[in-house]
Amino acid sequence: MVLVEGLTVDFTAGADDTVRAVDGLSFSLTAGRAIGLVGESGSGKSTVAGALLGLHRGTGARVGGTVRVAGTDIGTATDRELRALRGAVAAMVFQDPLSSLDPYYAVGDQIAEVYRVHTDATRRAARARAVEVLDRVGIPDAARRARSRPHEFSGGMRQRALIAMALACEPRLLIADEPTTALDVTVQAQILDLLHDLRRETGMGLLLVTHDVGVAAESVDEVLVMRHGREIERGGVADVLGAPKDTYTRTLLSAVPRVDAPVERAPGGASARGTGGPLIEDGPLIEAAGLRREFRRGRRTVTAVDGVSLTVAPGETLGIVGESGSGKTTLGRMLVRLLDPTAGTLRYRGTEIGTASEKELRPYRRELQMIFQDPVSSLNPRRSVGESVADPLRAAGVLDERETVERVRGLLERVGLDPDRYDRYPHEFSGGQRQRVGIARALAAEPRLIVCDEPVSALDVTTQAQVTALLAELQRELGLALVFIAHDLAVVRQVSDRIAVMKDGRIVEQGTVEEVYGAPSEAYTKQLLAAVPALDPGLAAARRAARRELPAPVAPAGEAALA
Repeated sequence: MVLVEGLTVDFTAGADDTVRAVDGLSFSLTAGRAIGLVGESGSGKSTVAGALLGLHRGTGARVGGTVRVAGTDIGTATDRELRALRGAVAAMVFQDPLSSLDPYYAVGDQIAEVYRVHTDATRRAARARAVEVLDRVGIPDAARRARSRPHEFSGGMRQRALIAMALACEPRLLIADEPTTALDVTVQAQILDLLHDLRRETGMGLLLVTHDVGVAAESVDEVLVMRHGREIERGGVADVLGAPKDTYTRTLLSAVPRVDAPVERAPGGASARGTGGPLIEDGPLIEAAGLRREFRRGRRTVTAVDGVSLTVAPGETLGIVGESGSGKTTLGRMLVRLLDPTAGTLRYRGTEIGTASEKELRPYRRELQMIFQDPVSSLNPRRSVGESVADPLRAAGVLDERETVERVRGLLERVGLDPDRYDRYPHEFSGGQRQRVGIARALAAEPRLIVCDEPVSALDVTTQAQVTALLAELQRELGLALVFIAHDLAVVRQVSDRIAVMKDGRIVEQGTVEEVYGAPSEAYTKQLLAAVPALDPGLAAARRAARRELPAPVAPAGEAALA
């Protein structure tokens, strides 16, 4: 079905500068089988995926070697032949759903359009097919939600809509570029089970690009580890993940966070993290009581956050977990007053800010920062990343231009980016690298509280470890407080002091890491923990079989709300 021989892809980075993104890669994929491309951000995984559909044609990239998909030579195929191939024979799920969906059209109409292009279906039949595939990927009330536009979906729902669009024509090959990055663990488990069923029932081949080794263990038959555009190691999933031969592969696996691994904590608890920084007043840094947020949807009122109460102390990390649409992001945005609470109180350093005007909030804006979930939509595509990171510094007006540039270069280096890329634009970075730029921008203002909304969801495991270690270092130096929102329960466990579990806009369980992970009291918390991917392929298969015996999970009521 897929044959790749000696694939090379070169990009022009300047007048005389050429970057080789893929260097002599070869592999094959037969019907019904799955191969996973695993590696760090920027290793060339997504470039390989794009080459299989001829997506580099017309971009200025130079593609060498041979790529054949379902008998079609991608390098010599005409544009018409490629259009016939894409969608009907081979489909792709892209990493960023927000930029892949048209904001103007309803999600169902976009899926129906793809179906009609490749079939002779009527509008009515295409519409019915769109609802069918949306329901199959777990969109609640699919017939109604098919009429919604992308901004009315949560991040996880948008990713599911992209998967539905790719499956609409029942392709023989599915190329999935980080398809579960934005999904919570329960929906991720549903999608992985769905992909497994499709392969078994239809003989569909799967090429999976992922930085999540656990997802690879649950999804593929063969793993190909990449670094700097080259193959490092390849073999059966059990062999590569269970007994890796290459040092780099072992390093990747050692960086994977696990829900059952011991977590080292500073002596004395969370407050000990800030002892190296400035003296901070006693009491909570931020305190919410009965926080509520409602949204209007036509004639309907949707409650996204319903009566949430919590506190965050200086130097403490509060982890917030829950399914997509449970209200996590809405809560996080209220904590930094990017959204106004409908009801309840919100106090920062003892001062009520929940009802404060913009003028009254201005002195606190620098101290309250947020790292957004989607780096593509939060970075201006017409400005260099260095200029975007410098914005908070220029707004504060405390440094001259030379000092600002040096500070930004230092921040880029601190989050693992080359400071010489100050003048590069967002589209010149990989998804994980763009997320690191967003983290650097939040740190620029030297805040006291950062709300991190899925800050490492787009990062490979080694970069995840670097970023979480960086945040811990900042806590020790500055007494920085974090609210860490994520669907990856293993990462949240690694970085947090306390955990709040959200469902349908409410906190259903709250406690220390040891209490929530070691002895959860709520059935919902136990369900979340049971859905975390396992690194052992044998265990992953057993858990997949066990999930089939459980009743289908009830979709979160909060799915209708904004994230």
